[in-house]
Amino acid sequence: QVQLVESGGGLVQAGGSLRLSCAASGRTFSNSVMGWFRVAPGKERGFVAAITWSGGSTEYTESVKGRFTISRDNAKNTMTLQMNSLKPEDTAIYYCALKTYGLGLTRSDLAYDVWGQGTQVTVSS
Repeated sequence: QVQLVESGGGLVQAGGSLRLSCAASGRTFSNSVMGWFRVAPGKERGFVAAITWSGGSTEYTESVKGRFTISRDNAKNTMTLQMNSLKPEDTAIYYCALKTYGLGLTRSDLAYDVWGQGTQVTVSS
């Protein structure tokens, strides 16, 4: 069984940067799609970004395009989310997720069946 652990969250001023990491352990799925989601205060869980196993295809929600970059290192079983030009509206708990079935990118959280515990990102104005 695979387990995911996020790290790298914290408090940052608007315009600053943070780098989130997601480490996978246990039985890893080398052909899996992985993604980042977030839960902002008072809102439902929303898609942030996703990446295929090869890293050759990525997808982002519109609000983070040009500011966030998703990447992965399969040799180290890690995925990262580089977040630049952070805005107060990026404040949320960020979760990494893994889709064990299917190779295609998807924004639906229902398609992801392994989740981390989340890491808090707070952006002050």
